[in-house]
Amino acid sequence: MNIFNKITMMLCIASTSLTSCEAQVKNAKTETVKIYGNCGMCETTIETAGNVKKVAKVDWDKDTKIAIITYDSMKTNQDEILKRIALAGYDSDKFLAPDDVYSKLHGCCQYERVTKTTIVKTDVVDDHSSHNHDATTTEKPTETSQEVNQLKSIFDNYFALKDALVKSDGKLASSIAKELLSNINAVNMTKLSTDEHTVWMKVMKDLAFDTEHIEETKDAGHQRDHFTSLSKNMYALIKVSKQETPIYYQNCPMYNDGKGANWLSKESTIKNPYYGSQMLSCGKTVETIK
Repeated sequence: MNIFNKITMMLCIASTSLTSCEAQVKNAKTETVKIYGNCGMCETTIETAGNVKKVAKVDWDKDTKIAIITYDSMKTNQDEILKRIALAGYDSDKFLAPDDVYSKLHGCCQYERVTKTTIVKTDVVDDHSSHNHDATTTEKPTETSQEVNQLKSIFDNYFALKDALVKSDGKLASSIAKELLSNINAVNMTKLSTDEHTVWMKVMKDLAFDTEHIEETKDAGHQRDHFTSLSKNMYALIKVSKQETPIYYQNCPMYNDGKGANWLSKESTIKNPYYGSQMLSCGKTVETIK
């Protein structure tokens, strides 16, 4: 039986079993996606990582490498499911497993990682098209440089955004957020360290969400609402990234009806992005990240 017929039969069989699955999963949405693996042991690990009771169901076939996923579209999405599977050691075309997790898979489960090579080449072309002719001979130095530059540009954009909110300049904040969003979308996870990769997969969706909302408005008040959660996720990322200089995690106790809010700064002096000139020095440093 060829692969096409195998997939067709798989989908037909799955359509019957998915009826009962969809009865348990509310707002059910079903999609197919390729996940790389080799054997029955891989199947168990992939499905266990992807499944969440009454929220997500994964059915993976070792011959076709195709997974049929059914999930509650109000509670999760394909990306979140594939992230969990990647963290268990299995690549898809969207998310790659950390190298150290992949290396710990049983020998029979260590599939050929063709996806990783493809994604690296694609990103090199997209981000450095003017230097594509050097991609083969300078691949390793280029990747190292890009790894550092990717995260540095994101952090630099964040600090510039913070400074714009200190000035209550919503127009400038919107412009910086546009650049930040572009840099978030350009990150190549294969070039992050293991710790950065793990955190990035957890926060990238929320980082993009908050940045999009900050870009879409020039109202500094609304931008500050999203800056609180943006700062929380930036903090998680910067904690696992090497920094050349100390970073100060600071807190405003007054914001959000006294619930408080945090932000990151490259300087120890308090310059409050939540109130600007109204209460510029309101707050304190709660942690120094080195």
